[in-house]
Amino acid sequence: MRKIKREELLTLEGYYKARPEMRARAIAERKKRTVILGEHLNMIFENKYLMQYQIQEMLRVEKIFEDEGIQDELDTYNDLVPDGDNFKVTMKLEYINEADRKIALAKLIGVEHRVFIEVEGQARVYAIANEDLDRTTADKTSSVHFLRFQLTEDMKKSLKAGAQMKVGCDHAEYPFHIECLPEETLASLLEDLS
Repeated sequence: MRKIKREELLTLEGYYKARPEMRARAIAERKKRTVILGEHLNMIFENKYLMQYQIQEMLRVEKIFEDEGIQDELDTYNDLVPDGDNFKVTMKLEYINEADRKIALAKLIGVEHRVFIEVEGQARVYAIANEDLDRTTADKTSSVHFLRFQLTEDMKKSLKAGAQMKVGCDHAEYPFHIECLPEETLASLLEDLS
């Protein structure tokens, strides 16, 4: 999977014109690539388009037009573009009530290391979490984590041949899994594998 290059980004003016269409596509992509585990754990399987949209939004909101600032955004978000042999995920723990969130995040310490994928017929793979910085303290976990699921060649071949993929969490405080991904979701994820 190719990373986003500077020349692929639109100018602020160009993005202003393209934004309605890009936004609609990003919403549809994100919906298709989101896996919801239970009531509180959401996983967005990121891809190049979603990260390009995110960069364009950051440039727009922050009014960044200088090369150094643009490069900073590219460096940050390119880390979340799959490399062809992995899936990259933004995991969110969402609780509407602040008091409930505080209690849950204290109970869910280490949850980011207990999230897994399991390709049919292959061994379970646990997430490599937060490679940029640790997001968990002794008292609580973060509500947002960045995960990488590294796949073997056999896993990639199996998925391309039609194998299903289980996604789940086996943390003692949040055991939940989805046995089979929706067809549309799995097809979209296969596009990440080169």
